[in-house]
Amino acid sequence: MTADSISRSPELMNPFDTALLVIDVQEKLLPAIHGGERVAWNIGRLIQAAKTLGVAIDVSEQYPKGLGPTISSLKSELPEPRAKLMFSCRELADMIQSWRERGIYKILASGIETHVCVQQTVLDLLGEGFQVYLAVDAVSSRSLLDHEIAVRRMDSSGATITTTEAAMFEWCERAGTAEFKQISALVKETGPRLP
Repeated sequence: MTADSISRSPELMNPFDTALLVIDVQEKLLPAIHGGERVAWNIGRLIQAAKTLGVAIDVSEQYPKGLGPTISSLKSELPEPRAKLMFSCRELADMIQSWRERGIYKILASGIETHVCVQQTVLDLLGEGFQVYLAVDAVSSRSLLDHEIAVRRMDSSGATITTTEAAMFEWCERAGTAEFKQISALVKETGPRLP
């Protein structure tokens, strides 16, 4: 028996069946977010890992006329954001349909705010039959309590709780490749201090 003869767990994310969803990391909102600089840094690492490994990336913006565009440090690395007025990304039905058409049924959620747009999106995606993963160090809210309660609610509702580093290595799956070297370099970066 070899490792290749044992099936990979369906609970694990793979580059071909997963999309990274970056939710509403916008200029006017991020400065008020608890640990916002660290959250943005972790999202940036997820974006770089996704690009390295061929993971699909989608991004939303909540009422960009009022909250501004996606922060500049991320915007240049992302596809064109999809604007919405509904807190949940379920308003972006074409995005959800495109995932289905591409065989994507696992979504790694990141962004702000945990207890509003992220939580409503995660719960709606679970309701639509997606496996949803939440990178808890790549989401936050203005209030730490709101963030913590929302994470607990999503966990109890069926979302899989994970971290940025765990997600990157999960997508990568193995050492000894050029992609692994790039992921390893991302993991070794020193980010902003936690508040």
